[in-house]
Amino acid sequence: MVRSYLLLLFCVICWGSNFIFGSILVKEFPPVLLSALRLCFILLFMAFYALMKKKWKKIKTKDWFMIILLGLIGTCINQWSFYSALETTHPTTSALILALAPLTTSFLASIFLKERLTKGFVLGSIIAFIGVFFVITNGQKLQITIGLIWIFLTMLTFSISIIMIKKLTVNYESTTITLYSNFIGFGGLLPIALFSETTVALSKEAMPWILLIVTAIVMHGICTLIWNHQIQIVGASKAAIFLNLEPFVAMLVGLIILKNNITSSQLLGGALIIIGVFLSTSLKWRKATKDPVYIKDTKNF
Repeated sequence: MVRSYLLLLFCVICWGSNFIFGSILVKEFPPVLLSALRLCFILLFMAFYALMKKKWKKIKTKDWFMIILLGLIGTCINQWSFYSALETTHPTTSALILALAPLTTSFLASIFLKERLTKGFVLGSIIAFIGVFFVITNGQKLQITIGLIWIFLTMLTFSISIIMIKKLTVNYESTTITLYSNFIGFGGLLPIALFSETTVALSKEAMPWILLIVTAIVMHGICTLIWNHQIQIVGASKAAIFLNLEPFVAMLVGLIILKNNITSSQLLGGALIIIGVFLSTSLKWRKATKDPVYIKDTKNF
């Protein structure tokens, strides 16, 4: 069990660090081109793994509409909006706002899956959104920037994708879902990247390309596989606790690599968000021994 916890912690450290590496990469590649390139490398890795393990299963005709929606919303738009946000938004702020995803997912599940909301959810939501206020204002006047809109869109599309994955995992393994959704997402991004960007925008240095390939394969390929396997061992509710560490990993890595200062507003807001998310979801997931809501598709965090 200790080995499983260490592996889950490794995944969370990688995903938290991805906010920092992403903010570095958007200085070398335009967001839409970066998203397409990363999906290309992720797709190649996942396709190789699926073929080796014989996990490439056919999708039934009746499920293709859901798979296509998942690919366009949960992969194409999600990836594009994530890197667009990191162009102008502090990576720690991005990580903290994305920490609202479980809360948003619960709210969407109450609408589309008719799941019941608890009093703890309402209380946790209030606390979490107070935390968001502290994070995005940073002790100053509230200003809604394009970067914040992008990161909220990232959070929303991720939450929507979780609902879709929850329905699809009834009939398919997560590897199959990830493979097809990535293929569709890549197909959606590629023509946009080709028509809106030129090869002049590509980095001519080797290190950005190495960082791009390594982070794509390790963080969104290997870590996704490790996470999905380990939650079958420790359970979704215990694994979900580790996800709350992502914003603080982003803070620490940002401090070390980018020399980003951590403000008191970020610390306070981050603490309130994590407390709010925990209150909103802990009672609900405690009742579940195996809830696919925490199965990872290939995401950015």
